[in-house]
Amino acid sequence: MSIAALGKAVSIRALHKSYGATLALDDVSLDIPAGCFCTLLGASGSGKTTLLKTIAGFETYDRGRILVGGVDIGPVPVSKRNIGMVFQNYALFPHMSVRRNVAFGLEMRKLPAREVQSRVEEALALVDLIPYAERLPRQLSGGQQQRVALARALVIRPDILLMDEPLGALDKNLRQAIQVELKRLHAAVGATVVYVTHDQEEALFLSDQIAVMDKGRIVQIGSPRALYDKPVDRFVATFLGECNFVPAGTGILAVRPEKIRVGEAARGCEHMLPAKVASVDFIGRGFRLLLDRHETEITALVDSTDEIAALQPGAETIFGFRAGDVLTIASH
Repeated sequence: MSIAALGKAVSIRALHKSYGATLALDDVSLDIPAGCFCTLLGASGSGKTTLLKTIAGFETYDRGRILVGGVDIGPVPVSKRNIGMVFQNYALFPHMSVRRNVAFGLEMRKLPAREVQSRVEEALALVDLIPYAERLPRQLSGGQQQRVALARALVIRPDILLMDEPLGALDKNLRQAIQVELKRLHAAVGATVVYVTHDQEEALFLSDQIAVMDKGRIVQIGSPRALYDKPVDRFVATFLGECNFVPAGTGILAVRPEKIRVGEAARGCEHMLPAKVASVDFIGRGFRLLLDRHETEITALVDSTDEIAALQPGAETIFGFRAGDVLTIASH
């Protein structure tokens, strides 16, 4: 059996957790298929980390059930749950080499030395760290330390891999590089991953499934594309990417900034409205425009053209969007 063994399905059933008068988890139910990369996405205090900690066994819960591979793990102590954990601060042993850090979990399980050695080599190869095996954590970059933490979590062949804001301490470029690495690793290993983040772009890039959380509840579950294209309400529409709410004759219409057309490009759209230019910013791949429509701010992400480049704040223009680009959401 190699590291590339499929993880197990996770089923959370009507989970409640409170801290005194504060309700941290409010009737949370979630099904994560085996091998799925599921992200718990929400702002600080939404309940996502509390949910992760209950799965890990670091937090108790008042009622409900957590099943891994069909088995209720509620009564199972943390040490007996076959769960890998990756934290933001890596939690590496500073006095141990990379190899010893990765081997630690296997040694605690009292596996034969030969098996420990072969599994550690496999894990180090998976994260491209064999040349660094004898180094101490302080001799590694932040990205390399994160890969050690990943190898240590994967080497035990976990039923599920839990990751709590694991890239939060990295700078933007390194974070994006590790995201690509995570995606590759997940494809290679097929682990069931439960990943906590407040970063919408990270969630969209990494996930098979996203559960958007707010005030201890799951507001919507679905694929990144489904949540982006068909948000269930205004909260999800604005939390998962930017969204304009345009006053029109038929009410308020929700439209993503990349669907807004400006100037000549707007002609022929089913919805076409006058506006005043508030700002024009060049962002490399095009322009970000802020438009003022009856004191409502409209954001447009548009391609670079001579017409757009020539726009100045205060200028009158038109913007438009197709009927098919209007999001159908339950409430505005």
